[in-house]
Amino acid sequence: MKVKYFAWVRERVGKAEETVEPPAEVRTVGDLIGWLAARGETYAYAFEKPKVIRAAIDQTHVKADAAISGAREIAFFPPMTGG
Repeated sequence: MKVKYFAWVRERVGKAEETVEPPAEVRTVGDLIGWLAARGETYAYAFEKPKVIRAAIDQTHVKADAAISGAREIAFFPPMTGG
């Protein structure tokens, strides 16, 4: 699946997107965040406060308990403010 990173999440990870194949036990967005955070220092830094990270599956905002099965694209981004 394609994973996209936006704003400071992208800056911390060091890339805008990548294709990943998480293990079968990674079933939700929250699981994916944990798996990504374990991949290295830059990921751990990007996902150090997982409750502030927002996510979208195939361009639909979702919560951490959303299933990722069948997702083509998952995006991670910080909270956005109007202005």
